[in-house]
Amino acid sequence: MVEIKDKQVSQRERAITRVTLEGSVINIVLLTFKFIAGILGHSGAMIADALHSLSDFITDIIVIIFVHVSSKPIDSDHDYGHGKYETLATALVSIMLLVVGAYLMFSSVVKIWSVMRGAILPRPGIIALIAALASIALKEWAYQFTVRLGKKVHSDAVIANAWHHRSDALSSVGTAIGIGGAILLGSRWTVLDPLAALVVSVFIVISAFKLVNGAVGELTEKSLPADVEQHITDIVCSEPQVSAVHNLRTRHIGNATSIEMHVRMPGNLTLYEAHQHATNIEHALRHHFGNNTLISIHMEPVKVNGKYEEPGR
Repeated sequence: MVEIKDKQVSQRERAITRVTLEGSVINIVLLTFKFIAGILGHSGAMIADALHSLSDFITDIIVIIFVHVSSKPIDSDHDYGHGKYETLATALVSIMLLVVGAYLMFSSVVKIWSVMRGAILPRPGIIALIAALASIALKEWAYQFTVRLGKKVHSDAVIANAWHHRSDALSSVGTAIGIGGAILLGSRWTVLDPLAALVVSVFIVISAFKLVNGAVGELTEKSLPADVEQHITDIVCSEPQVSAVHNLRTRHIGNATSIEMHVRMPGNLTLYEAHQHATNIEHALRHHFGNNTLISIHMEPVKVNGKYEEPGR
């Protein structure tokens, strides 16, 4: 069983590393092209877009390092495994995404304010528009294959990284609109760039905040939602001889679920019979929540007249 679990962890880590490296290649190509296009095309928006791609590349490195650490098996220093490192990676990636979104929002507001005061933003070149369109296509593609794997392996860190890809694609949409509008309509319409970027930055900040909130909840041992805990109770109570579940405690540890509970059964059951029922409960819960689910069951006899009584008395 341990060997199978280690093999699954290894396959999961390899899949995450592969998809993250694929995204890194796209980021390296784009940030290089964007910097060149921004300089040659006289586009400050494109240079800011290049910085966004650079932040994506940095988060790729964070994901690879922390997922590798979180995939290590249980050892004497980590009885519950290393899953929290993946949660920490999610928090770091999400915070970086939040910072990028806030920066884009601030930068857009400053540019809009300058235009309102009579300033005319520089008219960008066609190479900047080409770079923006390439970024939209490549980064949306990166989002699709990254978020698909993140959902498959239940990794919030990978999903957060996928949203980094999409946020870059969305910011490039704003950049493309602004650059395209400036090229087609003239320099008086360069304000379209910061206006579009402002709208995009709002969506980036909202997405980042949701990811940060989830990671913080996990790091602070937040319980699973009430409906999930009720489903756990229903699964346990469906086992014959189980009359009640109480002291249920749940949490996430990386991509694993941890469940602790007290289960009441008839006091006249033998230790062997009670163990069989507990084993059946563990199998049922792992079938639903995954083989890496951590389960702790404290068995109690059913109370008689409000207190525990020795069978036969």
